Amino acid sequence: MDPEFVAAVARVAAGEKINISGFCRDRGISRGVFHKYVTRFKAEGVDGFIRRSTAPRHHPTAFGPEVAEAVLRARKELEDEGWDNGPISIHWRLEDAGFEPLPSRSAIYRILRDRGQITPEPRKRPRTRRRFEYADPNGCWQIDGMEYYLADGQKVCIIQILDDHSRLDVGTYAAASENSADTWAALQQAFAGYGVPVKVLSDNGLAFSGKHRGLMVELERHLAGEGVTTIASSVYHPQTCGKNERVHQTLQKWLAARPPAENLVALQHLLDQYRHTYNTQRRHQSLDGQTPQQRYDASPKTAPSTNRQAPSGTTQRPISATGVIAFSGCSIVLGRRWAGHTATVFWQGDRITIMIGDTVTHQLTLNRSVRYQRLTNQKPFTKS
Repeated sequence: MDPEFVAAVARVAAGEKINISGFCRDRGISRGVFHKYVTRFKAEGVDGFIRRSTAPRHHPTAFGPEVAEAVLRARKELEDEGWDNGPISIHWRLEDAGFEPLPSRSAIYRILRDRGQITPEPRKRPRTRRRFEYADPNGCWQIDGMEYYLADGQKVCIIQILDDHSRLDVGTYAAASENSADTWAALQQAFAGYGVPVKVLSDNGLAFSGKHRGLMVELERHLAGEGVTTIASSVYHPQTCGKNERVHQTLQKWLAARPPAENLVALQHLLDQYRHTYNTQRRHQSLDGQTPQQRYDASPKTAPSTNRQAPSGTTQRPISATGVIAFSGCSIVLGRRWAGHTATVFWQGDRITIMIGDTVTHQLTLNRSVRYQRLTNQKPFTKS
């Protein structure tokens, strides 16, 4: 504050006559500002010259301590239960509880920030993602396994099956390992509760798919029998099964908030609790705040076509010195005359056509009850 300005204001406030217009003109200020400070000085004395805060006296968007307490309590409850506990989840928790006045998500963020619950990060440019989802429930299920360690340190597997359209957890199954028998059992259980899907998407684990290895695994044969089309993600491209990868994280966080299960029975009991809460009580950000069960129930279910066609493919196999090729868990005996050649195998389901060069040498239907397919009753084709 200009000392001469302070002195002039004090003199005028005391009743002394000065040339106010000339004083203000010389200093580039208005008469209004000068008289404002004269009025303040008369009312407050020297405190009238102190710089005042420009912050508003009233904050219509501010909430009392009871709101902050409710926000922090909801955050702690969600954390203890093993669920996401960010501003969106807290907002839904308070809304579902009927809390009033309900703070906005941005207000919840400010409360958490001001109380040191979160660390602000520089605003980043949002990444543009093209999100794909099947149009109808049961249009496609995603299946995958994740590791879990029991209380004694034993490693087991949790098989999760997710409806792509609704994110509904149609089956979470405790298994000894990621194997064909337990995977098929998990799917059968899901079929009993929700019907049969049109497609099943998986990664390239041998319990799920042999497509990129040129063979048909047991699970694919079972699903083909139900009229279900199987899809496998590209090699080294887990993003294809991204919904299942994400739901693994949700389940892992939920399980980490609880003591490890003693055995597979206890683990299955935990998984049943999780599925019920996840499907019916936990709102999903990707579903506009609906629960997976609400989204699943909102549309008619689709089903496989009655015109069933077994999966098919083509692969090449080297012929061993004894005239044998390995295919789909079987050994097909072609004969020593073909040793050292490469066979091209065309297959649909268990029906096989084998060509060596441009010659169709054998056609057969695999007999799954035996390992060696000796073709004793098959007449090889020869060039004309």
